[in-house]
Amino acid sequence: MKRKFRFEHWMVVAIYLMVYDAIISNLSYAAVLWLRFDCRYKLIPEEYLEAWLGFVPVYTVFCLAVFWYLRLYQSIWRFASYNELARVTMASVITGIFHTVGITLLFIRMPISYYILGMLVQFMGVLGIRFTYRFVLLERERKKVDERDIRARRIMLVGAGAAGQMLLRDISRAKELNEKVCCIIDDNPNKWRRYIDGVPVVGGRDDIAVAVERYGIEKIYVAIPSADAEDKRDILNVCKETGCELKSLPGMYQLAKGEVSVSALKKVDVEDLLGREPIRVNMDEIFAYLQGKVILVTGGGGSIGSELCRQIAKHSPKHLIIFDIYENNAHAIQLELKDSYPNLNLDVLIGSVSDSRRINQVFEKYKPEVVYHAAAHKHVPLMEYSPCESIKNNAVGTYKTAYAAMMNGCKRFVLISTDKAVNPTNVMGASKRLCEMVIQTFDRMIKTGRAGELPQLSLHPESRRQGGEKAKPPADICTDFVAVRFGNVLGSNGSVIPRFKEQIAKGGPVTVTHPDIIRYFMTIPEAVSLVLQAGTYAKGGEIFVLDMGTPMKIDTLARNLIKLSGLRPDVDIQISYTGLRPGEKLYEEKLMLEEGMKTTPNKLIHIGSPIPFDEDQFLGQFRWLMNAAYEGREDIRDMLSAVVTTYHPAGIPEDKPESILSDMEKDSSCDMRRKECGNCV
Repeated sequence: MKRKFRFEHWMVVAIYLMVYDAIISNLSYAAVLWLRFDCRYKLIPEEYLEAWLGFVPVYTVFCLAVFWYLRLYQSIWRFASYNELARVTMASVITGIFHTVGITLLFIRMPISYYILGMLVQFMGVLGIRFTYRFVLLERERKKVDERDIRARRIMLVGAGAAGQMLLRDISRAKELNEKVCCIIDDNPNKWRRYIDGVPVVGGRDDIAVAVERYGIEKIYVAIPSADAEDKRDILNVCKETGCELKSLPGMYQLAKGEVSVSALKKVDVEDLLGREPIRVNMDEIFAYLQGKVILVTGGGGSIGSELCRQIAKHSPKHLIIFDIYENNAHAIQLELKDSYPNLNLDVLIGSVSDSRRINQVFEKYKPEVVYHAAAHKHVPLMEYSPCESIKNNAVGTYKTAYAAMMNGCKRFVLISTDKAVNPTNVMGASKRLCEMVIQTFDRMIKTGRAGELPQLSLHPESRRQGGEKAKPPADICTDFVAVRFGNVLGSNGSVIPRFKEQIAKGGPVTVTHPDIIRYFMTIPEAVSLVLQAGTYAKGGEIFVLDMGTPMKIDTLARNLIKLSGLRPDVDIQISYTGLRPGEKLYEEKLMLEEGMKTTPNKLIHIGSPIPFDEDQFLGQFRWLMNAAYEGREDIRDMLSAVVTTYHPAGIPEDKPESILSDMEKDSSCDMRRKECGNCV
């Protein structure tokens, strides 16, 4: 159905402006002619009047055509700025030149003042009506704003650069926000005691607390997207001590895209306070390695597994297979990847890595070239109550998956490990150390030509009763088995951060197990990108260790989150200490003391030297431990500690190892560290 035409409001305004422009353009030159002859009509020569009058029709049509072409009737003049001024100037110059040439050639040469002053008067007349309209509207809005200011939330803006100025303008126009910027903070002394759109720049970061008190600030907007992580962290640390709610502009790219606005602001996250730049990896290396390959991700629906799938999907794999025991998680990542990558060759399979027949079926059918083994039970306290399940799923599942990979020509097997495998005090950590030992055993047995001696734990008892025989490994085994070890990741299913946010939203209390508990932290995308790059460095047998920076106290994280929410710890939100959970220790380590450290092309990825152990003895112990786990033995922890000698279920010595001291106390003097560890010479 054809839409019926109707006049919009702007069209009516445009008609009025056209009538005005037609009148003012011609009267401008008439007025100048009148002024030229001492403001006396009778003194004006008749030939000048006839020339002006005769040129009116031609000039009127030309002016309106030029003004229309330069969009002087389509502009929204309440938002007029430099662009509108430039177009009015251009229109006046063009029409002025036309008037000079036209009236001279068609009629008579006029006085010089007529040409010059006529163009200037016309410019002022055309521009004046438009900006007068804008001024009237702004004044009307200002009065409304003054009335709103009494009820408006008082805002401090940190950053007087381009992003800050655009944000300030956006806030002033966003009536629905009911917010008023009262002062601006910037570290550039040249901007102090000056004004931006009527808002004073009152000082630098050292003046934040004083300004908050002076102006009654309730919320702080941080608009310094180009600042480095250390500077941003320092400023945020000052801001959070004020008790004001904090929001931050995400990144400079949004300024380039014209997205700098109130809507681009986000809550300040804990990531902003980690005090380092986001981790960057060589994506070209990853792309070259993963492109065109068949890739299997076990545990692909979990926090790490799903991010592995996301990043792998970006690198054009030939085929991506997601394997997970939990159908809801698997379905969620399946839908996400299909929406984001419609051409991705994707299969999502349900099954358990501890089910040997199922995992063998997957490898035999799809023949994956690269495996990222992320399937594991990871929750420390829960695994303390179900230790046998931790061993069956984590350790035995890893063995069965690794064996299937070796038998089916897989090129690379990457185990996702954890820093809890180092000197573990819990079953989960000990089971992950078992996984690392499995990977090292496979590597050593293959390299020494003894792969055929690896027991096929995947052979079911009923198969043995039917006379089933162990399959022989291929003659040209080429599987590289490696592990990647890292600590906690922010935002994972088991992370404390989502839990803290929920507790803050409910009004508290925020529960922390111990005031001194510390952990290493990294974002999930950062950890996964480093895992992928570590996989490109693999030669077989390595335990890659990710540098996760300086560990942080969980208590500090909780207090920062409360402050960033505009609340006060122990006043508005209480912090409750519940005690260490079963199997939990105060700190985690990246390496055991027996391990050395080798470098890689990426300074954030290191290689731990393997701890020697007897493979034959380990394989016998592992089978023994597996049988005990399937039998549900009550003494499984004692048996586990006999295999994983670094496992101490009753806890480990209270003294922190030097690896932690070097991270936590790197800014302290050597003399201070010597007193605490006694290892300095």
